Amino acid sequence: MSSDYRKDSITLLDAIAMGTGVMIGAGILALTGQIADLAGPLFPFAFIAGAVVTAFSAYTYIKMSNAYPSAGGIGMILQKAYGPTTVAAGAALLMALSMVINESLVARTFANYLLRGLDMPRDTWLVPAISVGVIFFAWLVNISGNRSVGWLSVLMAALKVGGITLFGAAALWAGGFSFEATGRGGETTGAAGFVASMALAILAFKGFTTITNSGAEITKPHRNVGRAIVISIAVCTLVYLLVAFAVGSSLPLDRIVAAKDYALAEAAEPALGRTGFYLTVALALVATASGLIASVFAVSRMLAMLTDMKMIPHSHFGMPGVIRDHTLVYTVVIASLLTVFFDLSRIASLGAFFYLVMDILIHWGVFRNLRDEVGARGWILLTAIGLDAVVLAAFAAMKWQADPSIVLIAVTAMAVVFLFEHVFLRLRPPPRHHHRHGA
Repeated sequence: MSSDYRKDSITLLDAIAMGTGVMIGAGILALTGQIADLAGPLFPFAFIAGAVVTAFSAYTYIKMSNAYPSAGGIGMILQKAYGPTTVAAGAALLMALSMVINESLVARTFANYLLRGLDMPRDTWLVPAISVGVIFFAWLVNISGNRSVGWLSVLMAALKVGGITLFGAAALWAGGFSFEATGRGGETTGAAGFVASMALAILAFKGFTTITNSGAEITKPHRNVGRAIVISIAVCTLVYLLVAFAVGSSLPLDRIVAAKDYALAEAAEPALGRTGFYLTVALALVATASGLIASVFAVSRMLAMLTDMKMIPHSHFGMPGVIRDHTLVYTVVIASLLTVFFDLSRIASLGAFFYLVMDILIHWGVFRNLRDEVGARGWILLTAIGLDAVVLAAFAAMKWQADPSIVLIAVTAMAVVFLFEHVFLRLRPPPRHHHRHGA
């Protein structure tokens, strides 16, 4: 294959580390404050609700990945469900873009924590400049090969899970297991706000798709892809809950919301003192950098798979190397542009819109065409669609009230993606032997 995949180059432990690496990097560090802003004092429970929705969603990916492990994961699922059509290509591109958006989210979070640790202002050009720098670092690690990514992911994941768990336990202990955020600071948004916050909580778990997108390179993929997904979601659920309660025990709600771009660092100082604050900042930098490395690794492979399937255009622009090397460059360039032009809240919103729409299309395609073939239960697929739809509607309604322009940007961007794919596939139809089902 022109994309130069390496079979059996990622172990089960590597895969779990990659999944937790992406989730913890984006989830607890970048999104805790934003979820608190929408959900109010019940924000820790938004992570539980998000985990439940994610569990229903993960069922589809596990069934498909066990049957058809692929280095293009989600692109493969969509192509098998819909054939080489506009829906498959457009939804796959939405997933790729949501992953690139995640990279810009994590890079900007890295910059915010670094500047908070240095006690420097965070409303300057330094935020995008540092963000682009850490994206470039992630690219350098990725071009060094799979084993570098796998080894670094395992090391970083161990540091993150262990370190953040210690932070949570210590902060809860220091706070006397009380919950300061309850009923304090700002008005809550009620049930609608809680359901809307689940969109961001789901975004905090979507890193499990990193494992799906590396399926063909994982050892014993028919068994280990599903195992890695389940274990990484379970680990992250426990870590998110521990940290959410720890933040809530250290800070009232208004301070969590005010410091939403660096909530863990803000919660560390009153609970753990100045040393704890600096250790938390260091931990955040490790978590975000490693999450970025794992995300760049996965999305570049997905783009290469889509290129191999002739579902997206490709140009090497005079660059040497294989397709995967080129898609790495595209990934970091787009992520850099997003991190320069959008703030954290808008980046997260855009990612949530793209991911939920793509997720609904995947469940529907598998329900309609593949559920018998892969042994999936229809009621679970339909439940996943229903949960996604409710969360997406609530999130869109809340964002329309608070920031209508980001809703319009998301809708316009999705329309452009599907129109672009429609025109591309009409002009250069891919070979139809790749698929077994038509839309």
